[in-house]
Amino acid sequence: MKSFIGGLINPHDRKIKSLQKKVDKILSFEDEMKNLSDEQLKNKTLEFKERLKNGQTLDDMLEEAFAVVREASYRVLGMKHFPVQLMGGIVLHEGNIAEMKTGEGKTLVATLPAYLNALTGDGVFVITVNDYLAARDKEEMGRVHEFLGLKVGFIHREMSVPEKKEAYRCDITYGTNSEFGFDYLRDNMALTKEMVVQRNLNYAIIDEVDSILIDEARTPLIITGVGTRASQYYITVDRFVKSLKKDEDYEVDNEKNIVNLTQEGMDKAERVFNLDNIADIKNTELLHHIRQSLHANYIMKKDQDYVVQNGEVLIVDKFTGRLMPGRRFSNGLHQAIEAKENLEIQKESKTQAMITYQNYFRMFNKISGMTGTAYTERQEFRDIYGMDVVTIPTNKPVRRIDQPDLLYKTKKEKLNAILDEVEKRHKKGQPILIGTIYIDDSEKLSEMLTKKGIKHNLLNAKQDKNEADIISKAGQKGAVTIATNMAGRGTDIKLGEGVAELGGLYVIGTERHDSRRIDNQLRGRSGRQGDPGESRFFISLEDRLFEKIDKDHLNRIKKMIDKLGIAEGEAIEDKLVSKAVEGVQKSIENINYRIRKSTLEFDQILNKQRETIYNERNKILNGEDMSGFIREIIKDVVDKTVERFTQNSPYPEEWDLKGLEDYLNNNLNFKNRVNLSNLDMEEIEKLDKKSLKDQITQKALEIHDEKEGMFNESQLRYLERLILMKSIDEKWVDHLDLVEQLRQGIGFQGIGGKDPVRVFNEEAYNLFEDMLHEIKELTVKALFGLINTQSQQEMERELEIKEEERKKRVLDLEDKYKVNRKYMMKIPANLPSIKFNLDINATEEIDAIVGLYYMENGYEQKLKDYEAKLNVKGVFPVEFKKPADKDWEMGWYQLKVFVAGQEATNINFLVVEPRDLTSTGVRVITNENIKFFSNKRDKIAFNLSFPEFDGDKIGVTLIYNGNKKNVKTFEINAKNRSAGIELNRPEDGWQNGVYEVIFNIGEKNISIPFMIVDEFTDEDKDIEMKVNIQMEENRNIKMFGQLINIDEKELLSNIPIDINKSGQININIDKQKNKLRKGRYEFRLIASNKVIFLTNFLVS
Repeated sequence: MKSFIGGLINPHDRKIKSLQKKVDKILSFEDEMKNLSDEQLKNKTLEFKERLKNGQTLDDMLEEAFAVVREASYRVLGMKHFPVQLMGGIVLHEGNIAEMKTGEGKTLVATLPAYLNALTGDGVFVITVNDYLAARDKEEMGRVHEFLGLKVGFIHREMSVPEKKEAYRCDITYGTNSEFGFDYLRDNMALTKEMVVQRNLNYAIIDEVDSILIDEARTPLIITGVGTRASQYYITVDRFVKSLKKDEDYEVDNEKNIVNLTQEGMDKAERVFNLDNIADIKNTELLHHIRQSLHANYIMKKDQDYVVQNGEVLIVDKFTGRLMPGRRFSNGLHQAIEAKENLEIQKESKTQAMITYQNYFRMFNKISGMTGTAYTERQEFRDIYGMDVVTIPTNKPVRRIDQPDLLYKTKKEKLNAILDEVEKRHKKGQPILIGTIYIDDSEKLSEMLTKKGIKHNLLNAKQDKNEADIISKAGQKGAVTIATNMAGRGTDIKLGEGVAELGGLYVIGTERHDSRRIDNQLRGRSGRQGDPGESRFFISLEDRLFEKIDKDHLNRIKKMIDKLGIAEGEAIEDKLVSKAVEGVQKSIENINYRIRKSTLEFDQILNKQRETIYNERNKILNGEDMSGFIREIIKDVVDKTVERFTQNSPYPEEWDLKGLEDYLNNNLNFKNRVNLSNLDMEEIEKLDKKSLKDQITQKALEIHDEKEGMFNESQLRYLERLILMKSIDEKWVDHLDLVEQLRQGIGFQGIGGKDPVRVFNEEAYNLFEDMLHEIKELTVKALFGLINTQSQQEMERELEIKEEERKKRVLDLEDKYKVNRKYMMKIPANLPSIKFNLDINATEEIDAIVGLYYMENGYEQKLKDYEAKLNVKGVFPVEFKKPADKDWEMGWYQLKVFVAGQEATNINFLVVEPRDLTSTGVRVITNENIKFFSNKRDKIAFNLSFPEFDGDKIGVTLIYNGNKKNVKTFEINAKNRSAGIELNRPEDGWQNGVYEVIFNIGEKNISIPFMIVDEFTDEDKDIEMKVNIQMEENRNIKMFGQLINIDEKELLSNIPIDINKSGQININIDKQKNKLRKGRYEFRLIASNKVIFLTNFLVS
């Protein structure tokens, strides 16, 4: 009987009961923790770490560790975890998902497992959906962990590499899902070990886990580089596509979000583009552009899927309603939209690295998540990620009333009904939150409310200033807020005074989303922590959700409504309507799940290949000796090369021996070491394949041995790593392109009844094997081509080419080096010198040659007198001075670093019009006669004599930074026609800047300017400064940093600097390298021929 009854108990209820037992044990520690001093509580962290070393596990310490965090939270934040929050923390530690309703304090819950898992020292990532939430949580919740002796960091896209490395070294690191993912990809593209920032993937706590692991699962993280120039087809194809007629020339499948040409449309394309057969393989590129243009014009909607700002197309995240700056649609779709909107078409990009969130997070040892809406997707979480969804009870019962949907025939009727409802509720002061899916709908409603004179706040991707403030005040009496999906997550909406009596926050949904979870998130903004509230969706048959229903089914619904005799403006209010809508949503959710599952299946195949490539790259990056591997590669290349020229026949006389010999000479630099073309028939007939391979392999290894004698060992080992890494990077990028073409070609439909995933697996495997051989072949070719002197004839030749040909060649060079002039650093033609800091990942000292090349004439012209032979390791400086008798030639330059003739790295820059350096540059801006005082001084004193004045009092005025409002006046005593003044250090310290002391002596004023600055002494190896600049544009800016010795009037360095979007940069000046002597210095940043930042310091 007992087992029978036990079998009837819901497994979920059993789970809650087991959690409750652990919660009770945590609470039993409460009195013990209360009695600990702050120091004793902090020391618990050290105790736990020691216990881990002695063999205890995290599970053994869970209850006590959670009790420590609970007490620390109360002391630091004044908040003590509720029992249900403790339950949520346990679920997270177990690697599962805690579904907790809005307002239940998910942010505080994360402090529990974050602390426990950080005790191992392996790192914990706490991941949120945007930078605002990550920064907020780090600042607020991080205080609890810091109180307990842990280090807490925060990463964001504007940080420098050293700043990110420091943040990742912390015990707990906060950041966004995209930034963590992109850092992983960037680390695996790094050219030097110092550029790698991310630590091992140990444990991740994902806030809004459904958004990240479900909604964004179909969109891979992609890092692109500059690809080829924009295709000629975009504008031409856009004009053609805009001339087409719906249903006649093209058909739209709204359910699958695809659009295709009809037979009539294909015939029209053949006439317009003068083709015999558009489906012919030679027309693949044109057909691809037509498909993308069709998608851009007839699927992608402005102010729904994207917005246009400042001449750029910005993607709108359809799940959050937020803009995604820096992201671009791939495969030419972004360019097709630019053509549609008549904007400048940017260069096509080429994928350099890619991973899905699914595969990134599956690499962690453990992941867990929190959200208010996960239960509807529990099967997917279990199947894909191996996580169970546990619904945590609310701390207080939910009192929100979710009203049935109101269905209208037309969108116009629906909007009018919403307006009437808002007006009615607003009159009694009830706060209203109106949730829309699309930007254009939010703007339309805002316009209607404005006409009605109803004051309101509008929040969407185009109007997102003060987002958190607007949302947090949405629960105040009389507040009306219109917001896209971005209001569904993050900031809590707390009810204002008297609002509960009015029914709480009223949430209106203007349309049902494809996913029920998104609708539930919007509802969840109301009724937090047991507050009263209400929600209702107003929908119409013209909503986009109904576009995805089969036309016949939709027509039946319309006929049914017509039979009911619904008058214009009236709605159908019935639970059956809501159930029918949920049925449509379920079917769309199933389709999307299948697509996500297919995405994962396809990416799983690529993921295994990615891991192989990244593992090899890491070996190279870590400086491993690759000589043994290189010799194996040489043998393999020889083996496959011989097979290629002998595989057609078992008979030696039918082998292509001449082709094999030519290949060895032309591609592997054999220089006739193997003679195959002059063999007589008897010699040929005696050949066997194994002996032939052994002979050629021996000669190939001899070539490698010769390189050992040509270069010293450390130099050759470096070259082997460099060449192998460059070969891997080049071929991997090409492979990603081929695999994406393969995936698009196969699609989800299957070929000839075959499983598309199996077809993709087989083809992708073959492509990967081909790529591996190409990497080996390219490596051997480059290694065997190494010489220790460069051919000057090729580099110094002068070519007479026409202007049109020159322009074409320059564009080809830009494509070759994947550069964009728009983002190159700009250097004025009359600048005296250019200084760079370089790093080629040399782990030992090696010889290198640095040269300057002029690219603007259409070929890579090496400049005489601009070559330096250096012995380098790690970061090293390079400086070139301007010709004495003329300016730099204007145009594109490239600085190249060679090791044994192999290009290790390059830097691109543009020389532009000369500028007036007298106002910005080499001459000292700071008043040369001004006196500097250290901000470390306790007193600053002046003594003054004045023979013509015999008074006993002198008025003194002290002005700071020329601000007449920031003035102090006082009197000092004068004696024997002289006076002295002492300025004492303020309690809060000196403020750096320019000061002026004015002595009022009779009718005369004597002014003494002086500066208070930072002081650096012999003990300071480096000079570090933090610069904050107000950026005018939302992009990185190229600037120059100039360091000047004021006393010597000497320009010490002139360094190109990238300022990121935040306007923040850390300046680090090596005193020894820059020859800083005792004296006064000026450092300034120059952009667009203007000094935009200037600071001074003192070296003593």
